Amino acid sequence: MRIWLALIILMTPVTSAFAFEVEGLRPLAPYGVFSTFSAESLKQNHVGFSAGIERVAKPDFYRTTMQVAYGLHDRFEIDMTLPYVFDWQNHYSGLEDANFGIKHRVLDEGVYYPAVAYLLKVALPSGNDEFSTRGEHGAGLVFTKKVGPFEGHFNLLYDKPGESDLHGQYSFNLGTELAVTRDSRLLGELLCRNDYFKNKISLVEWRLGYRIATLENLYTTIGAGFNLETRSPDYRLLFSVSIILPKEKRTLQKIREE
Repeated sequence: MRIWLALIILMTPVTSAFAFEVEGLRPLAPYGVFSTFSAESLKQNHVGFSAGIERVAKPDFYRTTMQVAYGLHDRFEIDMTLPYVFDWQNHYSGLEDANFGIKHRVLDEGVYYPAVAYLLKVALPSGNDEFSTRGEHGAGLVFTKKVGPFEGHFNLLYDKPGESDLHGQYSFNLGTELAVTRDSRLLGELLCRNDYFKNKISLVEWRLGYRIATLENLYTTIGAGFNLETRSPDYRLLFSVSIILPKEKRTLQKIREE
C-alpha cells in the first residue's frame, strides 16, 4: 500500500513557476521601453510610481504591476517591481517574487558611442509557489544611443534563480523610441529569453506601443506583444500609468529689448 501511495505522489503533476513566465524587474516609464531599460535615470531626489496591467492570451491570465523608483543621484537609481497574477489557468492567483534593483550609469553618451550603465538586481522568495523561482539574483549591462528623433536601448541580462533545479536565464532586450511630438513617442521592443526549465529560447516577443506625457510628469503607455517563437502566449496587451515627483519646473527666459 505504501509503495502505491509513493508512486501516486511521484506521478502527480506539480504546478510551479517552471511553467510560468516570471516578470522580473521592469523599468519605470519613461526610462525604458516595456521590459527594456534605458541608461538614463531619475534625477537626484526624484521618485517615480507606476501602476500597470497586462492581459495575456494562451495561457490566459492577467498581471498587475506596481513599481517604485528613486534617484539617489543623477546617475544612480533604485528600482522595485511587485507583480500580482490573476486567474492563471483559470485557477491560480497570487504574488510573484518582489524584485529590487540598482542602475548606475558609468558612461554618458557621446557623439560616437552610447551611454552605458550596469544593473544589479535581486528577487526575494516572497511569491506564491506557482509564480516563484524561490528568489533570484542577477546583473546586466544597459546601452542607450540617440540618433535624431530615434533613441535605442540594448540590454544584456542574466538571472540566477534560487531554485537549484532551474537553469540561469539570459535575456537580450532591444527597445526603440521614435519622438512623434514633444510629448509622445512610438515604442518598439524585441525581447528574447531562455526558459528556466528547458534551458532553450522560449520567448521571442515583438512589442509595439505608444507613450504620451498626458501631463508634464504623468506618462501613459499602451502596447501589444506577439510571441514569434512558440506562439505562447498568442498575444499580450499592456497598459500603465507612471508619475514622477516632484514636478519639473520650467524656466522661462525673458527677452529684453535694448
